[in-house]
Amino acid sequence: MIYLDNNATTRLAPEVSAALLPLLGQEYGNPSSKNVLGQRASERVMAARQRVAGALGATPAELVFTGSATEANHQAILGALRCSGARRHIVSSAVEHPATLKLLGWLQEHGHPVTLLAVDGNGMLDMDALDEAVGDDTALVSIMWANNETGVIFPVEQIAQLAKARGALFHTDAVQAVGRLPVDWKNSAIDLLSFSGHKLHAPQGIGALLLRKGLSLAPLLFGSQERNRRGGTENMLGIVGLGVAATLLDGVSQEHMGSLRERMEQQIVGSVPHARINGAGAPRVSNTSNIQFGALNAEALLIHLERAGIIASSGAACQAGGSQASHVLTAMGLDTQAARASLRFSLSRYSSEAEIEQATRAVIAAALELAWQDSAQTVL
Repeated sequence: MIYLDNNATTRLAPEVSAALLPLLGQEYGNPSSKNVLGQRASERVMAARQRVAGALGATPAELVFTGSATEANHQAILGALRCSGARRHIVSSAVEHPATLKLLGWLQEHGHPVTLLAVDGNGMLDMDALDEAVGDDTALVSIMWANNETGVIFPVEQIAQLAKARGALFHTDAVQAVGRLPVDWKNSAIDLLSFSGHKLHAPQGIGALLLRKGLSLAPLLFGSQERNRRGGTENMLGIVGLGVAATLLDGVSQEHMGSLRERMEQQIVGSVPHARINGAGAPRVSNTSNIQFGALNAEALLIHLERAGIIASSGAACQAGGSQASHVLTAMGLDTQAARASLRFSLSRYSSEAEIEQATRAVIAAALELAWQDSAQTVL
């Protein structure tokens, strides 16, 4: 199997697996307990916190472990609203992750004005529209760093500076950015940053929120853990795994991954009629490719690819199997048919040149076969 759905989740790094195996046996202490097992667990959590914070240029005290990036996003958004006084307005984008958009829709129903900024045909924001949207009533600007479907990168530092100048907080969903783009928290203007372990070759079920020193957010889950910022027994396995994964971030060659992605795109676009790259005119993270295959049915193409041992996706994992076209692609101006004819391929640090060559040949063969079948049916 050749796995090219790494924006949905990643395999565990071997180093992470090796670190977790001992914890599945005799090391099962509760990090909040005072006994010897608990204290050893607490030390492991502390060491992992230092590793994760250090990898991102933050201090351990600025890091809150959560159960997922969704939880971290929700804590950031709801917490920012609670500490913003009379300000109630939120500015975000039309291409955020569905979990964020659902929260923003709920907030709008409950009296919070929400502005969702449009994107252009390459998936980029109109910075002039952002400038106009942020006003005296704006509590928070929340814009993802890199889009999960297209890989398009937003200028978050510029956005953070704009928000700060207007007295608003800035949060970024950095799930697809951490590990693929450099994060220098110490010298950043970002106030709140969310990310997830299972996109970084750590286990599923662990996320984190970086919050600027001096910023106090009300918790979603009350309890004494995480400096009273997130209640609940710490997920020691997930935290330790994320700590190990954080030490591996510097070993990822984004340039090599990007060259594999570019080669794959060029061969597919050059071989499949009407194929085009969604977001090609914008800066993108090196591992992500979203390709429209003319008018072909992407779900049918996925079935052909799975039979050939190639795993890809037609959009965000949380919407897989749904009948709706991608909200990201339709926001970029694609009609429903074009959006439904698009597939996402997302590489990882473990994607090899041989795998990408084999996958590329399989994609081209499957697309040409489907195109021939469609043309034959049209003739009949």
